[in-house]
Amino acid sequence: MQKDIQERDSNSATAVGRYSNTKATLALAKASFRSIMRSPSAVVFTLAFPLIFILVFGFLGGGGTHIDVGVTPGSDINNPVMGMLAKTGMIRLIKDKTKADFDKLLEKGNVDAMIDVHRKVNSAAYSVNVVYTSASRDKGGILKSVLNNVFYDKTLKPTVAEIKESTITGREYKTIDFILPGQLGFSLLSTGVFGTAFVFLSLRQTLVIKRFFATPVKRSSIVIGEGIARIGFALLGALFIILIGHFFFGFTLVNGAITVINMLILATLGIIVFMGFGFIISGIAKSESMVPPISNIVTLPQFLLSGTFFSIEAFPSWLQPISRALPLTYLNDAMRKVAFEGSGLWDVKFQIMILLLWGIGIYAVAIKVFKWE
Repeated sequence: MQKDIQERDSNSATAVGRYSNTKATLALAKASFRSIMRSPSAVVFTLAFPLIFILVFGFLGGGGTHIDVGVTPGSDINNPVMGMLAKTGMIRLIKDKTKADFDKLLEKGNVDAMIDVHRKVNSAAYSVNVVYTSASRDKGGILKSVLNNVFYDKTLKPTVAEIKESTITGREYKTIDFILPGQLGFSLLSTGVFGTAFVFLSLRQTLVIKRFFATPVKRSSIVIGEGIARIGFALLGALFIILIGHFFFGFTLVNGAITVINMLILATLGIIVFMGFGFIISGIAKSESMVPPISNIVTLPQFLLSGTFFSIEAFPSWLQPISRALPLTYLNDAMRKVAFEGSGLWDVKFQIMILLLWGIGIYAVAIKVFKWE
């Protein structure tokens, strides 16, 4: 009798020893992925909302009310010409950059024009040399009109300034080049926060996790399995959004497939960081009705202040430090640099470092507040 019991215990131990948590993790990921695909809310937040905004702004095209004009190093800045430009309220003068930096900004359309002002020899008038970029034709045309109105107004002396104009060839910066990375960031944020918070709270309340504990499945397998499913779904959504933007609205992918791969790597980092918020919310929420308001507290400020629709430079100066403290700001910035400027991952190492620091802080809090039961 005792021998039979020992044999059964030995067989049971052997069976447990043969149990593969890797297979369990992949099985959980597969089941979770199917669940996500069947969830209307997941599809809406990850694909529908971002695509709607992309379609709207894609059809609207480009435009803007501010013109960024770089001041050539060595230019005379203490003159009435600069004063007249500043008074228009439309022109933002950018200084304190090298000529090499300005050349890159001008070619990429990040600066709409360059201006060089010098006093003419043996004259009270100034010579104004303006260099436009074809990457920002619309704003270049507006600037020309402003210059004509300012310097050729009948109330001013015609000898105040002599304007020389030229144009260089640059890459056109379209509205979709700004909007799409922001909407991609919003999609990742929504998937990471709402999806993770709802799922783990539901698993805990329905005692599914407790049932898992009665099996050899490790806790890490549950978390990793859910994480793989979320990351896989988010990356499919990101790839779909990028391809729609590129083929239908001309979203710029400077280095083609390499750019797409770099954007997907950034998307993976982003979704992992944002999932940390979801773990925290699932730990502090007492019921499913508490998840949406807490999640909105996390997502709405980032959605509105992280440069999703407008550059944070357009915000009041007191609000900009808050915008620059949010993780979505750095993800959006890195996405735009990789897509339009052709930057590599090493070129956006600062943004990646900030995201990693956010991730470390978020998961440190999540470990403290996350509940299994």
